[in-house]
Amino acid sequence: MGVWYATREAVKAALDIKETARSDRQVDRAIESASRQIEGCLHRRFYPETKTLSFDWPNSQRARPWRLWLDANELAELVEASSGGVTIPPGDLVLYPTDGPPYSRIEVNIDSSSAFSSGDTHQQTIAITGIYAGCRLDEAPAGVLSGSAGADDASVDVSDGAAVGVGDLIRVGDERMIVTGRSILDTGQDLAADLAAQAATVTVAVANGAAYSVNEVVLIGSERMLIVDIAGDNLIVKRGWDGSVLAAHSSGAHIYASRRLAVERGAVGTTAAAHDSGAALVRHVPPGPVVALCIGLALAQVLGEQAGYARPGPASGERSNVTRERPTTRKIGQGLDALWETAYAACGRKARIRGV
Repeated sequence: MGVWYATREAVKAALDIKETARSDRQVDRAIESASRQIEGCLHRRFYPETKTLSFDWPNSQRARPWRLWLDANELAELVEASSGGVTIPPGDLVLYPTDGPPYSRIEVNIDSSSAFSSGDTHQQTIAITGIYAGCRLDEAPAGVLSGSAGADDASVDVSDGAAVGVGDLIRVGDERMIVTGRSILDTGQDLAADLAAQAATVTVAVANGAAYSVNEVVLIGSERMLIVDIAGDNLIVKRGWDGSVLAAHSSGAHIYASRRLAVERGAVGTTAAAHDSGAALVRHVPPGPVVALCIGLALAQVLGEQAGYARPGPASGERSNVTRERPTTRKIGQGLDALWETAYAACGRKARIRGV
């Protein structure tokens, strides 16, 4: 599974699809397709990857011996650099543009004693270690681990089931993980009062309301409920959520939530490690226009499949007349064309003519 630019939950909420394994597979396939299409058309990847890349020197850019263009390998953060087997201190390098990231070129500070050199051969003589991404490294808090996790564990337990979705890229310490699924976990709390089988009965009494989050889905018996507000130790919910059946529940019934995440460990160039309970969890936040476009493309594919791809026009998910390097101008609100143009203008990697 690659890194996605929208979560399964976001697309299903937009489609109002009920929870079934069949719909999950269909939505996941659409998000994967949309994410890869975005990368191909915007010429960037909008997630961080830690790695070392090597570059020839001198090469066709050698008219400026202190300058190295990274082209599609844009940097979000420089860790280490060497040339001809000699380490170049990061302080002797200047990243451009200066208001980045993403950084599209590296220059040796000409006031320093460092230099790019070929060493024994010009091939792959410059090595740049860093976090590569075509966007900033924006992150959002996503709660904490509610249990310890070993380096080999295929799942982690979290404190907030609403903060992370399937497809998110999350980070604990220096390790990044891709969320590939989720399952139910006992919250450790019980229902504090009887709950009638009535849609109008929306107050769920619990021992500690601070342990829950708005937009989190809880399970009591076989009924799922969406938390829309929290008032002290009372959860205000929507009953019979996600296609589940409205039912009566007695005081003392266990309360569960989707807080166990199946994860791909040591993702995007990081190393799997052990983490203690209570460790802070953050999620990577792709650029807003990219997220909106990913959701739109995934919606178009799912709806297209349901209609046998009989729907005409841009709703099919094609890029339409935005395939040129300079997209046409349209008003916001005209479907996928508008989403493509907004994402391309804000986040696309444009064709560049440079003097070397």
